[in-house]
Amino acid sequence: MRPSLTQVCSKYKAWKLNGLHAFVAVLFTAGYAVREAGAFYYIYNKHDERSLIFYITNQVLIYIGPPLSELGNYHILGRVFAYIPWLSPFAPEKVFTIFGSLMGLVEGLNGLGVAFTSNPTGNKQEIGKILVLASLGVQLCVIISFFALATLLYVRYRKANIANKAISTVLNTLYMSMSLILIRSIYRVVEHAGNTSMDLGNEHELQSLSPIMRYEWYFYVFEATTMLLNSILWNVFHPGRFLPTDKSFLSEDGVTEMIFPKDLTHQRLSLTQLGRFIMQILTFGLWSQIFPNRPPNPPGALDGASFQSNV
Repeated sequence: MRPSLTQVCSKYKAWKLNGLHAFVAVLFTAGYAVREAGAFYYIYNKHDERSLIFYITNQVLIYIGPPLSELGNYHILGRVFAYIPWLSPFAPEKVFTIFGSLMGLVEGLNGLGVAFTSNPTGNKQEIGKILVLASLGVQLCVIISFFALATLLYVRYRKANIANKAISTVLNTLYMSMSLILIRSIYRVVEHAGNTSMDLGNEHELQSLSPIMRYEWYFYVFEATTMLLNSILWNVFHPGRFLPTDKSFLSEDGVTEMIFPKDLTHQRLSLTQLGRFIMQILTFGLWSQIFPNRPPNPPGALDGASFQSNV
């Protein structure tokens, strides 16, 4: 089910709009494949590092997915802001940059935290626990900020009496997606807030672990199921079905779409543009701040924008 997100992105030609969710689907597929392979090496042996390698690899792949899903949701929210800029509570072009930077911090904390908590023995486990909790704390703050921005936009949208089901559908889908990620994040906070310190060679100490750590069904219900539902959600309500992938935006009458000049929106993607887009993803949006793009057209070049009815 997860890899079909790539097919949906291709169908609607919406890789730039929702490509992050497709990438997350690939990460989860790889993570659970490694987890399945590691099931054959579930007993830790200090003379055989394969069990530890499988464990660390699947943990990293599974942990880095949800923050990227959050970033993907923010990217889609930014496109909604750009589609109705006169109602936007936040500059659309800043959404990916600001929250991408926060997600970069989260991924760094996640990577270090998982590496330390996977240590067989020693005090590094406690350091890892603190790092993971810090990353989850940032994630929760980002989710709360998302709900605040999306709700403010929704209130303005309702007050404007716009009869546009596409906007409400995308916003409702974003609400559901972020709610699923919130459930997953709360589960992870509860998991790491309990007793997580362990010596893999001490059976008595392992039995004193938090039940959430000892029983795998918690993981399958609150991690695997929520992320699977999130993937299915974006397969069914893909934003490419509802939002234009070009730079068009809705005028204040709520019906007419304004289309930018063809030479700006319908030109072929150059290698430079492709490179900038890739670097934006790899640097979580920081690339455009360090190396801002200088448009070849003067500020008034968009005055000749054309219009089309969106009925």
